[in-house]
Amino acid sequence: MDKACETVWNNCLNIIKDIVEWQHYKTWFEPITPVLLKSNVLTIQVPSQFFYEYIEEHYVNLLAKTLKRELGKDARLEYRIMVDSGNGKNLPLMMDVPGQGYKSYSNNEMDFPLVINNPVKNPFVIPGLKKMQIDPQLNPVYVFDAFIEGDCNRVARRAGKTVAEKPGSTSFNPLVIYGGVGLGKTHLAQAIGNEVKRLNNNKVVLYVSSEKFINQFVDHSRNNAINDFIHFYQLIDVLIIDDVQFFNRAEKSQDAFFAIFNHLHQSGKQLILTSDKPPKDLEGVQERLLSRFRWGLSADLQIPDYDTKIEILERKMKNDGLDMPKEVVKYIAYNIQNNIRELEGALISLLAQSSLNKREIDLELAKKVLRNFIKSSSKEITIDTIQKMVCDYFDVPYEKLLQKTRKREIVQARQISMFLAKAFTKNSLKTIGEHFGGRDHTTVIHSCQTVKDLMDTDTLFKESVIELQQKVQLAAM
Repeated sequence: MDKACETVWNNCLNIIKDIVEWQHYKTWFEPITPVLLKSNVLTIQVPSQFFYEYIEEHYVNLLAKTLKRELGKDARLEYRIMVDSGNGKNLPLMMDVPGQGYKSYSNNEMDFPLVINNPVKNPFVIPGLKKMQIDPQLNPVYVFDAFIEGDCNRVARRAGKTVAEKPGSTSFNPLVIYGGVGLGKTHLAQAIGNEVKRLNNNKVVLYVSSEKFINQFVDHSRNNAINDFIHFYQLIDVLIIDDVQFFNRAEKSQDAFFAIFNHLHQSGKQLILTSDKPPKDLEGVQERLLSRFRWGLSADLQIPDYDTKIEILERKMKNDGLDMPKEVVKYIAYNIQNNIRELEGALISLLAQSSLNKREIDLELAKKVLRNFIKSSSKEITIDTIQKMVCDYFDVPYEKLLQKTRKREIVQARQISMFLAKAFTKNSLKTIGEHFGGRDHTTVIHSCQTVKDLMDTDTLFKESVIELQQKVQLAAM
């Protein structure tokens, strides 16, 4: 391997590993091998066509910026894809950096604020600064269509849609989106920004993390340029600040943000903030700021329920043109409990292993690959377990569940049991029916549809089913 080639690639990786989540870094960057550096063209070898396509779709912008940083503005990237024969005769696939759909950054352009963690070099004192020169720093992947609505996020998503349609003109100003790690706060906040740009391209939108904001403030304090710093932010029409809880360790940055907040709010501009907790629980943040955070709407994101997780996985698969057995999708949704990020990480790891091992995805592979995501204490749920759980919940005798009766409470308990058995076990419809007094598969299909219809129309019934779903999930842990 060319020493210069290896050096360039390692320098790129040193930047990438600070930006990409560790699990994604190990999955998508460690298997890559640099093979050739000729002039300003770097060739990297990837294990498969799937690998190449995934890198192209999800990380081309990041690769573009890191490679330009190493080789200059004319940097190019080539891929060499490994094939089954291993004869090495296949031509490398070619791609211009930074790739289709992304902006290139030259030295004479405004570089504020870079995604790469460089110190900001006073980007404001640029002659003839115009508002439209400001890059919004939005990820084009984060849109409303890709943000699945469920009970866990309905208020926040609909409030975000309202804000995007009328930024600065609703009572949701500021809009504070809060919730735990990996529940979609950044996605929703950036989806608002992307929707604003789609509807009003003349609006100046900017997304920035609180840590980036603080670092910029410190840099400009050293250069006696705080007024330039504040003036720049006052140019923004829609300002999105991610993870405002980190303001707790930056008192002077809070002072600057207070001035920016007041100016934007009084000027009818929109502020969108995200946090890991509601404003009332933020510690170390000035009370005058907290009071302003409470002026608008605070909407939380919760852990998605089973049905929402299924929909998230199916949407992800559809967007990526992937297919997977229903039982595997259910297995992932059932076992991944913590957040959406972990859910998607599990799916990505499964797809990567399937591609690298050239093996079809089935339940056996899913269990093997996802053992690092799933608690080892998980156990299989049986139809009998579900039946007894439902009987206890509704105080219905177990033997009645198997008999032929038209009593409403018995019929309903039987239908819910069938619905849960289909959702949480790997049994066929025929097997499920046999566990209910020898009923056939059409009865199971009818019961499951009846439960879905009642959940759409009867709130109390829906709450009972959701509670039972949670009990079944807990029983498997």
